Amino acid sequence: MFGPLARDGLVDRVADLLSDAIIAGRIGPGERLSESTIARDLGVSRAPVREAARLLENSGLVRYHPNRGFFVHEIDADSMLHIYELRLAVEIAAAERLVTQGLVAITLPALRARMEGLREAARRDGEVVGMIDADMAFHRAICVASGNPRFVQVFDQLANETKLGLMLIGRLYDDPALLVETHAPVLMAIASGDAAATTAALKYHIGTARDLVPTMMREAKLQRTQ
Repeated sequence: MFGPLARDGLVDRVADLLSDAIIAGRIGPGERLSESTIARDLGVSRAPVREAARLLENSGLVRYHPNRGFFVHEIDADSMLHIYELRLAVEIAAAERLVTQGLVAITLPALRARMEGLREAARRDGEVVGMIDADMAFHRAICVASGNPRFVQVFDQLANETKLGLMLIGRLYDDPALLVETHAPVLMAIASGDAAATTAALKYHIGTARDLVPTMMREAKLQRTQ
């Protein structure tokens, strides 16, 4: 699964490789991270693999079970509901801050670039990982633009867990272009500099996903058990 790594920044690089493998579904939900196997594949000792797993535990991607090891986090429908509820609070607060602090002008180029990233991902036939990454990049840009690093810190953990859940159900829309366009009202509201309009746009945008994703997860789970 993995190739040998150089020694510089070893733990972070191992964590990045494992994170990519988990989010892409190459290491599935509930699967144990075998430190010995991963260390062998990467050509490293078990110590950096263990440290990398602890980093992923902090980011919400894995869970540690005493005397058993690290396992990929299993996201269920209720967990996704809670994640989206928290995302609503964090992203609305971040957007309101960037609007009320006069940060709109310097924010718009980054958000427009993220919109183009979404469109480019959709043009690549809506490949699931690419679409999810582009989606999260747009929302993260709002948190970054707020100027409050705590919003970014919380968002990054929620984004990882969101990705895990979305990978279980695949596309939210049959036409990936529809996912792109659901972000347009958020961008327009921020561009207007209207805090109330921005809050309303985010409430609708994230609230729709909050209602839709858990339902789709329950349906996907039912199909897998039939």
